[in-house]
Amino acid sequence: MSYKYEYPRAALTVDCVVFGLDEDDLKVLLIRRDMEPFAGRWALPGGFVHVDETLETAAMRELVEETGVQNVYLEQLYTFGDVERDPRERVVSVAYYALVKLSDHRVQAATDAREAAWFSIDDTPSLGFDHQNILATAHERLRGKVRYQPLGFELLPEKFTLRQLQQLYETILDRMLDKRNFRKKILGMGLLKELDEVETEVAHRAARLYRFDKRKYERLTKQGFNFEI
Repeated sequence: MSYKYEYPRAALTVDCVVFGLDEDDLKVLLIRRDMEPFAGRWALPGGFVHVDETLETAAMRELVEETGVQNVYLEQLYTFGDVERDPRERVVSVAYYALVKLSDHRVQAATDAREAAWFSIDDTPSLGFDHQNILATAHERLRGKVRYQPLGFELLPEKFTLRQLQQLYETILDRMLDKRNFRKKILGMGLLKELDEVETEVAHRAARLYRFDKRKYERLTKQGFNFEI
């Protein structure tokens, strides 16, 4: 049996806020639009959801199509539905945020994106649509969630130093952390595997490398373990 809807339906899109860490600078991935509205303006990667795909599938597809980025940690952020957010028609957008290791992803613009590039979170250009608000919401979510979930490890290389780990938290939280207390707390969790390796090609004294033990974290979480920085 077929049905006829009495009321018009809003269009549905997805938008993706992709964060990456470069040295001690938090960055976000943006695309320069090649089509109206906002042609030539920078915006978040995203687009319309196909009727035969899930929201997450649409978000992944748009990331690959517009930036070349794939196989990333992706989490739903918020739904943005201001009536005037899109000049074309009534559009509701479900936003996602992703965390990537910059060294693992080479961005390449395609489809309706003229260009794709990384920008410092503190130095982004004016964005089209309501994407400035979406970016601010994602940044605030990341700052809050990184303190009680080990999301930060998604931004680091597989092998990292304690200095790199502390810099990551200081960058995201935008405040200095006491070195001694930070190391005592993070090592006390027992989630880092100390490796029989040190940094190479560095001007300062080479530091010990570590790896995050994701399996142990998942096992401890089932037992009631709480991660908190």
